[in-house]
Amino acid sequence: MTATKSASNGDIGAEAAAAMLPRRASRLRRCLRANLLVLLTVAGVVAGVVLGMAVRRPGGLGAAEVQLFAFPGELLLRLLKMIILPLVVCSLVAGAASLDPAVLGRLGGWAMLFFLVTTLLAASIGVSLASAIQPGAGAADSSLANYGDSDGVPARKEVVDSFLDLVRNIFPSNLVTAAFRSYATVYKEDKKNNNTGLDSVAALVNGTISMNKTVLMVPEGKEVEGMNILGLVVFAIVFGIALRKLGPEGENLIKFFNSFNEATMILVSWIMWYAPLGIMFLVAGKIVEMEDVMLLFTSLGKYICCCVVGHAIHGLLVLPGIYFIFTRRNPYRFLWGIFTPLATAFGTASSSATLPLMMKCVEENNGVSKHISRFILPIGATVNMDGAALFQCAAAVFIAQLNNVSLNFIQVITILITATASSVGAAGIPAGGVLTWPSSWRPLACPPTTSRSSWRWIGL
Repeated sequence: MTATKSASNGDIGAEAAAAMLPRRASRLRRCLRANLLVLLTVAGVVAGVVLGMAVRRPGGLGAAEVQLFAFPGELLLRLLKMIILPLVVCSLVAGAASLDPAVLGRLGGWAMLFFLVTTLLAASIGVSLASAIQPGAGAADSSLANYGDSDGVPARKEVVDSFLDLVRNIFPSNLVTAAFRSYATVYKEDKKNNNTGLDSVAALVNGTISMNKTVLMVPEGKEVEGMNILGLVVFAIVFGIALRKLGPEGENLIKFFNSFNEATMILVSWIMWYAPLGIMFLVAGKIVEMEDVMLLFTSLGKYICCCVVGHAIHGLLVLPGIYFIFTRRNPYRFLWGIFTPLATAFGTASSSATLPLMMKCVEENNGVSKHISRFILPIGATVNMDGAALFQCAAAVFIAQLNNVSLNFIQVITILITATASSVGAAGIPAGGVLTWPSSWRPLACPPTTSRSSWRWIGL
């Protein structure tokens, strides 16, 4: 009797286990289906690294071969850039029109405070890590000078120039040209006032004559290629507020922008499924283009390590910590929901190109309100450049160490402030922070020769 009961219980247990298998398989399929795009993106990044290392060869690929190899990744970049303009303008107009002006002001104020605090934290991390790791300590200046030439070194740019350019771009003179051009101040030699006879001084040193010439550089404003997204953001917000003030007369136009925005988001969802393939070739292309992998084990490698560790600390500890303090929720579950745009940012190195995917993921995967995401994210992608601030501060300390310059407290504070200010004016494009970087090391008073040769390193 006992044996019969045991056999019966065993049969029931086996039947229950067999019944559980389809349920588990169903849950597994649902989980895979829900996270399919994320898994494909991870696979694309890994495959890109493997493919890039496999294709690399000692002589390197030719320019034509590299261009063909990176073509699928270039298509992804073009698709994302194509969608930025309608997405930013329509989402901000619709978002600003749907919120009360008082609520809009409070939301924008808190957002700007958050952007300022996180940028200062990122800059502080850059200074702290560069001071601790000391990537420039013991590096010979001659090795810097021999690494490439100084071609492509940007002319000096004062902090005040970056600030004034920022304000000018907020108020574009032409909305049409703002879609593909922005204002920038460049310094050029004033040939009219540079008189060689007057400005040159001859000195007899050890029987030789040395000529010292003072070259007068003057600022000149010009339109440069690149979308003035900051001006478009400000115009779209103000235009949305104006539509709300119109009342019933503006409802039809508000509905138009809402419909346009929803249609744009559908296009974004289609582009997202091409992202894994594009990211794979973007990552592989970057690896193929690396000239000398051994540079990663020199002082430049220490500098790269400093920046990578700093970005990891800021992105995986500081920002999640702030999220947990205010929401009491698991921040890493939120990060998993936006893994696809994070991987896209890794492959494209462009916050502007990542914006469409980020808006789609935070709304669908993380449940963020459309009124919030479509108002805050375009602004954040424009002015919140934490990575640029971190990199610029680390670069400034790196150059100081190369020149054996000891930084005092005032210089460190100056670097933090200038890096924070200049990062706001950085474009959301690959190496956008490099263009405003020179203003961060101006307080160091480093020799011009080392500054030019260091540019070749930092601008990689």
